[in-house]
Amino acid sequence: QERLLESGGGSVQAGGSLRLSCVDSQYTYMSDCVAWFRQTQGKEREPVARILRERNSTRVADSVKGRFAISEDRATDTVYLQMNGLKPEDSGLYICAAKSSPGCFQSSPANFGYWGQGTQVTVSS
Repeated sequence: QERLLESGGGSVQAGGSLRLSCVDSQYTYMSDCVAWFRQTQGKEREPVARILRERNSTRVADSVKGRFAISEDRATDTVYLQMNGLKPEDSGLYICAAKSSPGCFQSSPANFGYWGQGTQVTVSS
């Protein structure tokens, strides 16, 4: 079900930064487990970062460790993906997804029930 709304994508040069935002467009309460996936042409949806909101626990992919961070603002029920030190290989469609808390860090994309349409990130060298 598509009900999440992403924003913040754009085109930047390598080394630049972007901050992506994800909100639930239909309800004020965002699910406890929220993830960012990256979709590029011809490849499977790749997990980039996840947050288990009830424990404020996060995980990021090894490829972005030290450069990307996922966080939340409980006051606005918004989940962010801060992306620093962007590289051309970071380019893609960044899609926000949400589910209930069980198995947050192990679940495959198929287990996420709520999705957005994504926001495009393009990094030029």
